[in-house]
Amino acid sequence: MHWLQSLDVFLFHWVNPVLSNPLLDWFMPLCSGNRLFAPVLVLACGLLAWKGGARGRVCLFMLILAIAVGDSVICNSLKHLIHRPRPFLTLPDVHMPPSIGRTDSGSMPSSHAANWFAATMVLLIYYRRSWRFMLPGAVLVSFSRIYNGVHYPSDVLVGAILGAGYAVAVVWLVDALWQQAGQRWFPLWWRRFPSLIDIRDDGPNRAPAPASPNPAQVAQQWINLAYVVIGTQLVVQLCFLASGIIDVAEDEAYQWMWSKHPALSYYSKPPLIAYTHFIGTGLWGDNSFGIHFFPPIIAALIQFSLLRFLVREVSPRAGFWIVALCPAIPLMAIGNILMTVDPLSVLFWTLAMLAGWRAVRDTGTTRDWLWVGLWSGLGFLSKYTALFQWLSWGLFFLLHPPARRHLRRSGPYLALLVTLLCTTPVVLWNYQHHWITVKHVAEGGRLEEAWSVGSLWVNFTRYTLEFVGGETFVLNPFIVLPVLWAVAKLWRQRPRNPLLTFCFCMGAPVVGTYFLLSFHSRVLLNWIAPAVIPFLCVGVIYWDERWQTGDKRCRPWLAAALSIGAVVEVLLHAPRLTEKLAGRELPPQANALRRISGWKETAEAVDAVRQRMLGEGKPVLLIGAHYGITSEMALYLPEARARIRQDPLVYCITANQPDNQYYFWPGYREHHGANAVFAREMGLEMKHVDPLPEMLKAEFTSLKDLGFVDVLHHGRLIRRLQIIECRGMR
Repeated sequence: MHWLQSLDVFLFHWVNPVLSNPLLDWFMPLCSGNRLFAPVLVLACGLLAWKGGARGRVCLFMLILAIAVGDSVICNSLKHLIHRPRPFLTLPDVHMPPSIGRTDSGSMPSSHAANWFAATMVLLIYYRRSWRFMLPGAVLVSFSRIYNGVHYPSDVLVGAILGAGYAVAVVWLVDALWQQAGQRWFPLWWRRFPSLIDIRDDGPNRAPAPASPNPAQVAQQWINLAYVVIGTQLVVQLCFLASGIIDVAEDEAYQWMWSKHPALSYYSKPPLIAYTHFIGTGLWGDNSFGIHFFPPIIAALIQFSLLRFLVREVSPRAGFWIVALCPAIPLMAIGNILMTVDPLSVLFWTLAMLAGWRAVRDTGTTRDWLWVGLWSGLGFLSKYTALFQWLSWGLFFLLHPPARRHLRRSGPYLALLVTLLCTTPVVLWNYQHHWITVKHVAEGGRLEEAWSVGSLWVNFTRYTLEFVGGETFVLNPFIVLPVLWAVAKLWRQRPRNPLLTFCFCMGAPVVGTYFLLSFHSRVLLNWIAPAVIPFLCVGVIYWDERWQTGDKRCRPWLAAALSIGAVVEVLLHAPRLTEKLAGRELPPQANALRRISGWKETAEAVDAVRQRMLGEGKPVLLIGAHYGITSEMALYLPEARARIRQDPLVYCITANQPDNQYYFWPGYREHHGANAVFAREMGLEMKHVDPLPEMLKAEFTSLKDLGFVDVLHHGRLIRRLQIIECRGMR
């Protein structure tokens, strides 16, 4: 094998640096990636989907599937398995153009070559003449990887063979699956396109559509397609989380710490999030997958419940569209992979809403109301926003007089009683802790500050516009605008559609309250999360009714919304794909996933200082300046995880008053004479360290500031820490 390595190095040096010159130094980095590539790619995909007919859309689907599977699963796994250093890390005199970034990720195989040859092969299958421009492009991009000094020739060759191979395999497997399942699940579509390889809109392979398709078959196809979307999303999300690409976010690690200290409630949140982490990590261990296990499950439950609801109350097509649009909302897409209180809150709010619609119907029973109370109670145990749902009921009774007859029955009052019973653990815990949660929630909304007319305009420009613009972005503007149109039309209806009115009322109090609060203080974008599903239902129901009357103006909006959603999903599941497309490294401040990356390296950087101090013969503890970094160190250091319940290794800095859950747990002051390592995260742009904390000065006999410690993730700056050696606890 040594002669192969020698040949590889010889061929590499034949290109790099022999062929280097100023012109190629400018041109070759552009071939690897440039800022125009991403918008051109999006435009090309849009044209293929819009003008390419059925063949174009199937081709686009195969392209996305082949590249997604190949880049994130096959190539990424092989890089980690082989772990071949890149040429510039091992060879002398490697020429690299100035614009090329350095990374410590594996060199074998080349993902650029694999992706380009995969795309070339898929396009060749569907458009035979595409090789005329795709093959030269793939070869040029592959050659540029050698010229730029980031890959050996064998990396490129293996990537090209792999990409072409798995592209053919993906197309063949999907077509084989279509041959087996398509005829049974989608008979009408299968009759038109019995093969997904030889698919032509006007060719002999296309059978004419039946003049009058069976309505039952059409309805069942919509339902089956929704099941495919739910199942595919669930499998993809679980596989992605199992890959370990993302770390645990600070709030997730913090709430995972709660699960190690069971209680009736906690400082800032109700207890259900801790119990959920307890179950997830009990099943899969104290790791990223165990903590992230439930969000995809919750998302699937929400979509399945909405599908059944809309199929029964509206139409199967409406059921499919709400299933397809849920992951197209960035706020919901984030909730599908991060285990915070929001997924639980949205789940129980949705279940309470669906049970509530059954309860207010003529066939509603007391049992239905009891379910409303239980789901609302579990929603309160997830997030305090659930109390808004009772305002939603009040608004519905106000706007829909026929529903008021239920106020003369026991059902609503029993539901309220069940909800109040569910609040008992939180109320009892807060009573024992001087109502600290009430104070925390009031401080979060700055409710202790007086409202003033003079500050309204300032707050409007500072907070309200931020709230409106931010929500439009995180909810997908191509979904927000059609929903607002549907809401406006709802108010003009006489009489109003009861179901539309009900869904509107289930979301309006949340959005309205936080919109008004934005005139006073900053509102976080996720606070309205429970209202997203009700308003989405309003939009889907309204536009499905219009569709049935022949008004299909929503089609471009649906296409745009799903396109935005697809882009968001790709960026969430392939966080480095943006850099590959643009050919540039994102600055750390612009990396949206920085908060869920590099925490293992962060914990190890702090522990390295601790290991050195252990040589002095005294116990050494770890102290975090914030609950986030404290919890991350407790999660990602094996010794800290093992000692989390008894004799903890990691603590949060002492506070004079409650400001997080660590205040209520035993602190580090009982370890008299011990040493410690204090760590706090600093801004990446900071040039000077902060002064030593006064609390540490009072608690230890001596402090030594080590200054900045830069934490690298895949060879890139991800976090900057200030680390202080603390000796002699008083």
